[in-house]
Amino acid sequence: MPTDALKKINADDFVAPECKAEIEVLYQDDDILVINKPSGLLSLSGKNPKNLDSVHYRLRQLFPTCTMIHRLDLGTSGIMLLALNKPANKQLCHQFSHREVSKRYIAMLAGQLELDAGVIDLPIIKDEFPRHKVFVEGDNNLAALDSVQQQNIGNQKYQKKAPSPKPAQSRYQVIKRFSNPDSTLVEFEPITGRTHQLRIHSQAIDHSILGCDLYASSEVHALAPRLMLHASELSFHHPVSGETMHFVCPARFHCDEHYCV
Repeated sequence: MPTDALKKINADDFVAPECKAEIEVLYQDDDILVINKPSGLLSLSGKNPKNLDSVHYRLRQLFPTCTMIHRLDLGTSGIMLLALNKPANKQLCHQFSHREVSKRYIAMLAGQLELDAGVIDLPIIKDEFPRHKVFVEGDNNLAALDSVQQQNIGNQKYQKKAPSPKPAQSRYQVIKRFSNPDSTLVEFEPITGRTHQLRIHSQAIDHSILGCDLYASSEVHALAPRLMLHASELSFHHPVSGETMHFVCPARFHCDEHYCV
């Protein structure tokens, strides 16, 4: 279950810290835009007027027709894809929804993973709080989660059906191991694309991502000045030409024998 770092924060009350880092354009043509998102910048502007600054807001000033195809968490850096016209948006959204794209991430995990490679297969279910999800351990007897929850509103009770868990799988490969701080650099390949999937799966195997403010313990959160998660590779078919497009953007964080940056 979520650790002590899982604070009950209302999404509408959250205010993102100011992000002064710039967006790096990796590729542009008439139909698509590929960028490197800095850590600490929202993908989309939030409901709170203080959360106006975002990838989409900044890029709309330069590319008025650009639309988001997918998102990265606030703390996650790395490759993002945007469409520059409606036909491109429709075609790219089809690829993402039908899992026709390939994504890879680099992450620094707390502790030493037992295996050098593997697949984490744990379904994910929504929590009642907007900014959080919780994992469901195992994929058997999931019907037990399809129970009726009772909640109180004033003096009245109502019954609410629990949300169904969604299948979620993440493939990982160890890149390097560190002793101080005790951590493991891994490459993740999300087979499915659930919200917070890599963060939840890392926490579920007791190796949370360093700097994670939602699912890691306070100790692991404090080990890095940012979320140590980076979208490093993205492959898809160009929405017009059909050409296979492959982009690589190396992670710019690392651990030495003293600290992570």
